[in-house]
Amino acid sequence: MKTTILVHCPDQSGIISTVTGFIHKNHGNIVYLDQHVDKHADVFFMRIVIEFANEFLDLQNFKTLFQEELATHYKMKWSLHTDEQLPKMAIFVSKYNHCLYDLLSRYRSGELAVEIPFILSNHNDLKHIAEQFNIPYYHIPFNKNIRAEAEQQQLDLLQEHNVDFIVLARYMQIVSEKLISKFPNKIINIHHSFLPAFAGAKPYHAAFKRGVKIIGATSHYVTEELDAGPIIEQDVTTVTHSHSIEDFITKGRDLEKIVLSRGVKLHIARKTMVYNNKTIIFS
Repeated sequence: MKTTILVHCPDQSGIISTVTGFIHKNHGNIVYLDQHVDKHADVFFMRIVIEFANEFLDLQNFKTLFQEELATHYKMKWSLHTDEQLPKMAIFVSKYNHCLYDLLSRYRSGELAVEIPFILSNHNDLKHIAEQFNIPYYHIPFNKNIRAEAEQQQLDLLQEHNVDFIVLARYMQIVSEKLISKFPNKIINIHHSFLPAFAGAKPYHAAFKRGVKIIGATSHYVTEELDAGPIIEQDVTTVTHSHSIEDFITKGRDLEKIVLSRGVKLHIARKTMVYNNKTIIFS
């Protein structure tokens, strides 16, 4: 069984050798290790993947010993994840279908190692897509008059299905502070710009008017500050004066699909760590 451990703590000597020695002593075989030191903040980050022989594995005992022998001493914040249980990913959508189709196609092909307990939308327009993929679809209307009720319905569904993280596949509503607090650094959004440029409802029209030479997309974790959360993935493509607004939109939507799926895959693989509104992305 593969197990991934994510660690961050104040930088100090001896961390790597102590951790690897502990793993070896507890019959673990290290198959991947990567680390980074933020010199400015003096913080150490590490991602380590271990394989255990089943006859030696007592995971709860391992976690207890890790906390007692390592984490307390080094003041670590850490998490442990096994590959036995697939994470549960809820998808929120509105009316745009390109990101939804892309995620579901990757899911069906086995590219995304997740369970999708449901798709949620503030409209009924994309219900037929959920039916094509045999995934439950919940329509929860959302406006300022019923905001509190709708948010509670969302939370109830997420809790009922034990959802681990949420993907906003062009969900065109502002996510509430209450939801964000329940899923810190576990809500992934796609922004139709190479942040922080061209905010608003028609970014490609604004880019076209400015005569830009590149357009882009950004996937990021959602925070209370709109479109300002820790960035996971970004990409760009070139455009010229010969391209129309429709060309901008087509190219942009291709980027949105790619960048969102990359961000989701990095999150699923436990390759992201968030610190001070920035991400450490391991290879």
